[in-house]
Amino acid sequence: METLFSFNLMLILYLFANVITNAFGSIVSTDNFNLDFHVPWSPNHVTTSLDGHSRTLKLDQESGSAFLSNDMFLFGEIDMKIKLIPGYSAGTVVAFYLSSDEPNRDEIDFEFLGNVTGQPYILQTNIYTNGIDNREERIYLWFDPTKDYHTYTILWNIYHIVFMVDWVPIRVYKNHVDMGVNFPRWQPMSLKASLWNGDTWATRGGHDKVDWSKGPFIVSFKDYKIDACIWKGNSRLCSQESSTNWWNKPRFNGLNWIQRRLFRWVRKYHLIYDYCQDPKRFQNHLPRECHLPKF
Repeated sequence: METLFSFNLMLILYLFANVITNAFGSIVSTDNFNLDFHVPWSPNHVTTSLDGHSRTLKLDQESGSAFLSNDMFLFGEIDMKIKLIPGYSAGTVVAFYLSSDEPNRDEIDFEFLGNVTGQPYILQTNIYTNGIDNREERIYLWFDPTKDYHTYTILWNIYHIVFMVDWVPIRVYKNHVDMGVNFPRWQPMSLKASLWNGDTWATRGGHDKVDWSKGPFIVSFKDYKIDACIWKGNSRLCSQESSTNWWNKPRFNGLNWIQRRLFRWVRKYHLIYDYCQDPKRFQNHLPRECHLPKF
C-alpha cells in the first residue's frame, strides 16, 4: 500500500512540476555537453556522444574525471539525468554540484557514495555557506540508480534550496538569513560533475575500498537542463523576480502540499543520517537552522 501510494504521488508531482517548468521556462542550456561544458580533468577519461546529448566519466587507477560548465549561475533550477556505476562501486564518489570555488565558497552538492555488490547506493547531500559545511544528510533511494537514468534536480532561489530526485523533494534548506543563518545568495556558482576515488571515507567510513579489478568504473549523464540566471557581474539582476527569473516568484517560496507530503515520506522511510539529529557531533550545540522551520 505504501509503495503504491508513494508512486501515485510521485507521478502527480512529476506532471505538476513539468507543467510549471514548461510554463515559466527560460532555459539557457543547449543540451549539448560540448557547447555548455568543458573538461578540466582527464579528457581521456571523458566520452561524449556524437550528438553531444550524453556523456560518461571514467575512474580507473590512473585518474578520475570531471566536467565543468562554461557559465556561472546565481539562482535557478538545474536537472541532470544520471545512471550510476553498476555492480561493485565501493569507495567511488559521483558528484553533481554547484560551487563558487572561492576560499569562503558556497556549494550545493549531490554526492553518490558507492557500495559493495548487493548493497544500496547512499545519496549524500551537503551545503557549504561562506566556506562552512558539515551540513550532510544521507538517504537510501527507493529504486536502483544503476539500472536506468533518473533525474536529479537542484532548485535554488531566494527562498530556499530544494534537492529533488525524479521531482520528489528529498531535502530543503530554507533561507533563514533574517535569523542569523548563512544562505548562498551572493556568490555565482559553476555546475560540475565528477567521478573520483573517495575510499578513505565514502563507504562505511573508509572500510570498503575501491577494487580496481572491478573497474574501470563508468557513470553516465544525459538530458540535462539549466534554467538559471547567468552571472554577468550584478547579483541584483539574478535576485529580482521577473518573467525570466520565474524561480524567484512568490509561488515558489515553499513546497506545495504534494511536495510536503512526499518530503515527509522520504524522511520517514529513507533518511539514514541528518546532521540536525547528531548533537554529539556539534557538542550539543546544533546549528541554528536545525531549530527553525524547513518550509
